[in-house]
Formats: sequence, structure tokens, C-alpha cells
Amino acid sequence: MAIDAERIRFLYRTEQGRIDRAAWAWGVGALAWVIAPFAVIWLFLSPYTAHDLAKDPFFVPMTALAYAFVLLYAFVILIVAVSYVNLSAKRFRDIGWEWPVALAGLAPLVALIDGATRWLQPRVAEVMPIYWVWGVDAVLLGVIAWTVYELGFRESREV
Repeated sequence: MAIDAERIRFLYRTEQGRIDRAAWAWGVGALAWVIAPFAVIWLFLSPYTAHDLAKDPFFVPMTALAYAFVLLYAFVILIVAVSYVNLSAKRFRDIGWEWPVALAGLAPLVALIDGATRWLQPRVAEVMPIYWVWGVDAVLLGVIAWTVYELGFRESREV
């Protein structure tokens, strides 16, 4: 598939229009390639966010770097989520679902809630058992499976 600035603008910057399943799969793959390096870097930097002032000095360069990176990573996640919603809304419209933007936003919403529960649970383990995280994981897997089926395998609806 040829990619140029106009195609990128159409796929990711507006929710108007329709796309077929091949264009959706290509667009989601491109978004995955954008976010994958950030996720890998975060895996290496996240241990440095545990900072105990009782044991560590006030300023630890790797901790500062990790928190600076997480701000950038959060921004990238939000940009990718918005781009995904715009891309998926076109596909939901193409297969005939009503409220395409709301349905397109379901997977990113559940993914953000899943990330929030994963972050929060270790900090409040005495009031939030790990089962809550597993429950949200299950919901996320279900939403992802449903979305991939609907957008990746269903035929386009004739207009």
C-alpha cells in the first residue's frame, strides 16, 4: 500500500470515511510499529521509577530519565489511541455498525483502564486484590478479540 501524507491524514486524523479490512489491518500494524519501541524502552526504564528517599539520594539521574520518558510515552500512547479510534471508526462505519466512534474507542478505553489497574494494584494491594487486574485483563482480551473479528474479518457492507 502506498503511503503519503494525504493517506496518513485520511487514516489517522479524521474519523470520516470508510476503509476495507486490509487497510484497517495495515493501519493497525503501522500503529503497533510506532508504539513498540516505546514499550520496549519502558520495560527497561520502569524499574528505575521505584525511588525510596530513605535509601536513595534525592536526585537519581536514571529515575529522572525514567519519569521524563514516561511523560513522552504517555503522550505517544494518547496520540496512537486517537489515531486508532479514527482508523477503526472508518472500518466500523464500513461494516454498518451504528456509533462507529464509540465502538472504535472501546478497545483503547479498556486498554487504558487495564494499564491503570496494573499500575494501581501493587500500590494498594491491601484493598485491591490481583483478581481485579485479571478481570480487567479478561475484559480487554475479549474486547480485542471481538474488535479483531469485526474489523479484520467481516466483509464490507454494500452502500
